[in-house]
Amino acid sequence: MGPLVSGHVIRVGDMNRQQEFVLRTVEEHDIRFIRLWFTDILGYLKSVMMSPSELESAFEEGVGFDGSSIEGFSRISESDTIALPDPSTFRVLPFDAGSPEIQAAQMFCDITTPDGQPSWSDPRQILRRQVELAADEGFTCMISPEIEFYLVTNTDDLSALMPTDNGGYFDQATSNMAPKFRREAMVALESMGIATEFSHHETAPGQQEIDLRHADALTMADNIMTFRYLIKQVAISSGVRATFMPKPFTEHAGSAMHSHISLFEGDSNAFHDPDDEISLSKTGKHFIAGVLKHSPEISAVTNQWPNSYKRIVFGNEAPTAATWGVSNRSALVRVPTYRLAKADSRRVEVRSLDSACNPYLAYSLVLAAGLKGIREQYPLDDPAEDDISQLSRRERRAMGYEDLPASLDQALRLLEKSEFAADVMGEHVYEYFLRSKWKEWHNYQEQITPWELRNTLDY
Repeated sequence: MGPLVSGHVIRVGDMNRQQEFVLRTVEEHDIRFIRLWFTDILGYLKSVMMSPSELESAFEEGVGFDGSSIEGFSRISESDTIALPDPSTFRVLPFDAGSPEIQAAQMFCDITTPDGQPSWSDPRQILRRQVELAADEGFTCMISPEIEFYLVTNTDDLSALMPTDNGGYFDQATSNMAPKFRREAMVALESMGIATEFSHHETAPGQQEIDLRHADALTMADNIMTFRYLIKQVAISSGVRATFMPKPFTEHAGSAMHSHISLFEGDSNAFHDPDDEISLSKTGKHFIAGVLKHSPEISAVTNQWPNSYKRIVFGNEAPTAATWGVSNRSALVRVPTYRLAKADSRRVEVRSLDSACNPYLAYSLVLAAGLKGIREQYPLDDPAEDDISQLSRRERRAMGYEDLPASLDQALRLLEKSEFAADVMGEHVYEYFLRSKWKEWHNYQEQITPWELRNTLDY
């Protein structure tokens, strides 16, 4: 057996063929630069630029860099780190086609130690480990996210920040600073091999949604990182700015990344049962129960910013409690009822994630929670039929619903107690993430806001 690439185990010969394909394509397309991509622990995209002449040796030996300079990667005493390009992720970037002298391509990298061992500081390796554990139990995890984001005016004066259009849900905006944006974005995504399903205007002015076609978990996390990069580039070329901030405007809805998840055993959807009322198998129900049980303690990762909780507490259709429902968009996990008889379509929709999470870490924890539910056969309570967001805290508690954290502070307190999250993330990433996020929370608390000045200054 060879290494696991893009969610699939491949043999060394296959890897060599992929490397040969990359080398041949680089020559045929006269690629001048290769961008090697990876992410830090918080999900920021990092890039190393290299010449094609160095590509062959990079496949063999990787590219060395100072890991201590990357958020959470390694200590000064262990700073030598290797970025190993994954040839299965090679894509030609679309933006330099008109300037062949700077034509570039990109590949995602696996981060290793100098002796070739996987670096468990690398979020991609953490997700790969969960994918391998799922495979050991006979499952392949497929994910299809609905990614929401805002287009806003390109201004340095953040107090003057405004949406770029006046549209609403599914609207064709009548006032629009970037009228061709979604079309150009989808063309750019398709050119990179990222298949899209739908694109439409969301509920708020300036808010957009693009849905990606399902792919295995590791490939999808890569695709999301590429998606963010491309969306921002298309926005810049349109003279506007794209933001994945969970809730940039007080008066408008937040941006989620609702993720449709299913497990396959070979070609069979493990979540489908034609004899069940909603065509959901026991495996699917145990998976939901696992996600619900562990969601509060992993909230600091699925919703990692202080601003994330403005969406959860004050947003439309954002989950406030660990509940599930059939077609209930206020629940944390929704079971869609489209095409109940179609086996391949049976899936669960996890609605807690926002668009600013690190997809590698967030999907690692959600997948691990679902698998634990299956492994230990967690029971699933009856589905919620109420609009949970309209219930008071007392009402939710009386109905047996466990509240999700209402602030990053609360979420970090739960994460600190979570042996489950520590095991999935690994000790290094777990400890670093907590330290980094506590520091961020304390910095946030220190701020004196305009609201405080307006309401307290004259006291």
